[in-house]
Amino acid sequence: MTSAPPPREFATTRWSLVLRAGETDPEQSRVALEQLCHDYWYPLYAYVRRKGHSPEDASDLTQEFFAKLLANNFVQGLVPEIGRFRSFLLTALNRFLINEWQKGRRQKRGGGAFIESLDRLIAGRGEAGYLAEAAHDDTPERIFQRSWAETLLARVLERMSGECEERADGRFAVLKPFLSAGEDPPALAVAAVRLGLTVPAFKSLLHRFRQRYRELLLDEVSQTVGSPGEVADELRGLQQSLRES
Repeated sequence: MTSAPPPREFATTRWSLVLRAGETDPEQSRVALEQLCHDYWYPLYAYVRRKGHSPEDASDLTQEFFAKLLANNFVQGLVPEIGRFRSFLLTALNRFLINEWQKGRRQKRGGGAFIESLDRLIAGRGEAGYLAEAAHDDTPERIFQRSWAETLLARVLERMSGECEERADGRFAVLKPFLSAGEDPPALAVAAVRLGLTVPAFKSLLHRFRQRYRELLLDEVSQTVGSPGEVADELRGLQQSLRES
């Protein structure tokens, strides 16, 4: 197995880039924000649905919110101390729901290719994902926090899968259940046989994969906070959300 590249430097993470480059490079900030919105749209859709809106209205609201967010040069007023992207989005969404939806402004506000892409994402996953959670008797806030944590972990697994594909490493499918807290892994001996390894060799391989999983997890969390000191607190909060589900 080839050695994994180190995580990116914190200064280049997406949310910190949005916060720090708003005045000097607005376009770079907008691109970084758009990518974050693309990755983390679903928790907001689930939140709006649990607020009592229909699937159609939740879809329109989510798209309208992101279109408004991306169209406005909001980064001019942000400072690095704003904190976590997760908290920022939920606060901004609640303000939007009060200020816009109650005024009956249901038309989409533009947004270009991103909003068109978001429309397809919502159609493909939005309601199906929400209905899979329908049995949970949670508040909108709990749904949002859990969905955010699950989305982040899915992002980590997606990145690991991509890395393995790039180097033609077909072992990820066998090792994945041992990395994700949401899956029930098979016995070590069974997995080892599938890869043609002894149990000690499999444990050594799994240790390396878990190390890389941890690196990507910390990197993914860092993409959504404003400073290195917030990474550990954010991770603890997300883990707590999963334990409470």
